[in-house]
Amino acid sequence: MSITQHPAIAGYFTSETGTDVDALKTVFTHDATVLDEGKTIVGIDAIIAWRAAAKTKYQYTAEPLDSQEDEAKSVISVRLSGNFPGSPAVVTYTFSVHDGKINALEIG
Repeated sequence: MSITQHPAIAGYFTSETGTDVDALKTVFTHDATVLDEGKTIVGIDAIIAWRAAAKTKYQYTAEPLDSQEDEAKSVISVRLSGNFPGSPAVVTYTFSVHDGKINALEIG
């Protein structure tokens, strides 16, 4: 059973398990935004660079635990484990999806 009803969000978490950051091009809009660690990342190329840098720096895994979804957004509790203080930690990923792709992600 999938944690989410949105194929783009499921694809995002599938991409977390591998090293192919270019897979993000299939799940994000070209002008998507990501808010993480107080920084806003804009555009697919910047998002790909952000993901690659985070994977290298933190060597983390992301395990979706629970979700609450409606037409406007999906809020997913995620267990992050990796090379960072406080690991493992449960954080919230808030996704907005437009026309079948993620157009915003806030990690908090």
